[in-house]
Amino acid sequence: METPLPVASQNRFLARPRSMLERFVHTETSGSVLLFAATVAALIWANSPWSASYFALWKLPLQLGRRPLLSMDLHHWIDDGLMALFFLVVGLEIKREVVKGELSSFRQAALPIVAALGGMILPALLYFALNRSGLGARGWGIPMATDIGFAMGVLALLGKRIPSSLRVFMLALAIVDDVGAILVIAFFYTPTISLPALAAAGGLLALLIALAMRRVPISIYVLVGFFFWAAVLRSGVHATIAGVILGLVAPIRPKFRPEELVESAEPLMRNFRAQILSKEKLSAEATLTVLDQLLRGTDSIAERLERTLHPWVCFLVLPLFALASAGVPLSTEQLKPAFSSPIALGVFLGLVVGKVAGITAFSFLAVKSKVAGMADGLTWAGITGVGILAGVGFTVALFISGLSFADEALVATAKVAVLAASLAAGTIGYFYLRFSLRSNSERT
Repeated sequence: METPLPVASQNRFLARPRSMLERFVHTETSGSVLLFAATVAALIWANSPWSASYFALWKLPLQLGRRPLLSMDLHHWIDDGLMALFFLVVGLEIKREVVKGELSSFRQAALPIVAALGGMILPALLYFALNRSGLGARGWGIPMATDIGFAMGVLALLGKRIPSSLRVFMLALAIVDDVGAILVIAFFYTPTISLPALAAAGGLLALLIALAMRRVPISIYVLVGFFFWAAVLRSGVHATIAGVILGLVAPIRPKFRPEELVESAEPLMRNFRAQILSKEKLSAEATLTVLDQLLRGTDSIAERLERTLHPWVCFLVLPLFALASAGVPLSTEQLKPAFSSPIALGVFLGLVVGKVAGITAFSFLAVKSKVAGMADGLTWAGITGVGILAGVGFTVALFISGLSFADEALVATAKVAVLAASLAAGTIGYFYLRFSLRSNSERT
């Protein structure tokens, strides 16, 4: 009879975390609650008697190191520094889904890719139709974005009404949507370029690729990655693009394959059981440490980075970004011009109308033309509901709002529209899915 492992050892070594998708959805939905709380706090603070302290806080200058190579105010540190971590996680998610996830085969990826394209093209066209010229023309990228955290959070509120195929469709669509937002930021919202800094970034990127092929320790990859981010920041290309690139080039191959782990672990497990029987506690702990290191070796750098950074991004970076960005004045004098502004109307209609129209129309055309197929459990009611929820732009939409306009009044107008559209899309999407999916279940 085999001796069982002690409970503490089981928890440490044998108790494996849930699947990547389950962890991802759980963290996203939990983080969305904190993100919503930070948004409410920002709005209250910005419209309170202490509003001056709110706006002064984000202009506080901060410098990294003795030389003023990296000197920005607090708001820019959040936008260019912490949000680079957010986009790093996005890059890691994209790579995971493309290599071995829902986007790894054409049949799996076709429908969410086509749907996401519709959900980006129609909102941008709708916005541009209302803002063809003038200062508002640069804001066409704002209604293209979907906030995956809030969207998945609304799905979580619906519980078992939502089939797993619809959650996967929402997740894949939002990831493709993130790719589109990244490309828009890279090509259309990048200011003047510094060629020497860009050349340095290119050299560091080549070094990162070489390191990824050699399976170096994660600490070396992170160190070179930091200097790559700093070079991209100095080049004039938006620093968040550095985060995406770091995620995409992160090594996806683990140090040990599962079969190699088994070969190495078998003799160690026999020793471990013998040490437990003979009550050699110190030797057993040392063996367990080696086993733990072997087990960690089956995770790639990309997987370890995503697992480590994802909670920090959801529970710290994004709430802090919301606290710094969502605080817009809501007085009558400032709201009245916002509601009559073509910028606000373009953003609102793009997110609330353009998203659902584009996603459902492009999905319908893809299925009818047999470019893509419907997964089991996926219905047109579900796809329409996802299209409505995709109008929750929030995080990336607020981010692009800050990049689109130099005038603070225009930025505030766009942000008010983003907040109003996100609230409307989330509320409508929740009740639509709640009642339409219940009716489908009853008919079934």
